[in-house]
Amino acid sequence: MANGVHFRPTRAEISSQALRHNARIARQLAGDAKILGVIKADGYGHGMCAVAEAISSYVDAFAVAFIDEAITIRNAGFQHPIVILEGCFSSAELPICAHHNFQPVIHHQQQLDDILMLRSVRPLGVWVKVDTGMHRLGWHVDETQAVYETLKNCPNVASITMMSHFANAEKAVHPLNTLQQERFLKACAVTETTLHTSLETSAALLSSALDMPHHASHWIRTGILIYGDNPVELPTELEQPLQPAMRLIAPVIALHQVPAGDTVGYGGTWTANRDSRIATIAIGYADGYPRHAKNGTPVWINGHEVPLVGTVSMDMITVDITDFPTIGLGDEAELWGPHLSVTRVAKHAGTISYDLLTNVTARVPRIHC
Repeated sequence: MANGVHFRPTRAEISSQALRHNARIARQLAGDAKILGVIKADGYGHGMCAVAEAISSYVDAFAVAFIDEAITIRNAGFQHPIVILEGCFSSAELPICAHHNFQPVIHHQQQLDDILMLRSVRPLGVWVKVDTGMHRLGWHVDETQAVYETLKNCPNVASITMMSHFANAEKAVHPLNTLQQERFLKACAVTETTLHTSLETSAALLSSALDMPHHASHWIRTGILIYGDNPVELPTELEQPLQPAMRLIAPVIALHQVPAGDTVGYGGTWTANRDSRIATIAIGYADGYPRHAKNGTPVWINGHEVPLVGTVSMDMITVDITDFPTIGLGDEAELWGPHLSVTRVAKHAGTISYDLLTNVTARVPRIHC
């Protein structure tokens, strides 16, 4: 890049209209519940502040992973409450939280002790993470009452929200989902916060659209849904489909005729079974395109799906365009976007859409449109 000009045309186009559209759908599905817009990890790779701007009128608060992300959002001028999902790493963060209306999650004893020792003129909103079966963060269900009572009696605490996280929310029916819901209801039953709870995420919200029991949560955490991907395993029928917010694009920079029997790329992982026409596209794993994408991974060019052939390189991939002679030098390929679901690409790479979106690297310009 020179003087703000990008000469390499590889880019990620970010649609503010799609972000707003998806947030509007989340708002409709949520009913009377409040929405926590999850914009951590630089807005799942879309640009955190740009996402916040697009969805701000549809969400009641934002969620980030740690306080540095929260400060970035606040410094950009957004005044929504901001929930810090990992909580505070040290007591030094708590006065900042109190000042800026950051609401930390607490999930272990040291975080609770730090709040009890806080000296601040403004009480905190606190979210209590309950471990109902994910076994990643949170208090045991049997500890919940004591934690809640301690916080309720603490003058440093303005509000308490109980939360947990499904381990299999993408599955419309799973025995652990039922067990986790039962454990969470048990934890909340010993508190007075029945209206201040958060259990559902995007997948659970979309599963509710699949005739799942209606949500009882006061707060619903919407992440991947906002970015236009549906993580639910079964097709979800919506009145209006979600719209992918990112379109990852790169140009065709070379064309080669490869005779039958020759291989393409590092390690010779693909062999031409006929005389083939191969296009080289200017994107690779240094840009965030998955190195482990298999032969046959779809790429969209000029209205056609063409297969990836050969190992993904640092800066380039190769695709077989033998059946589409009109594809030429300079044509733009869509790696994922409106014509090609990021979930399909992720499956070919043995991963998930979250991984691909958040791993698009900084050398790929985000073009907000």
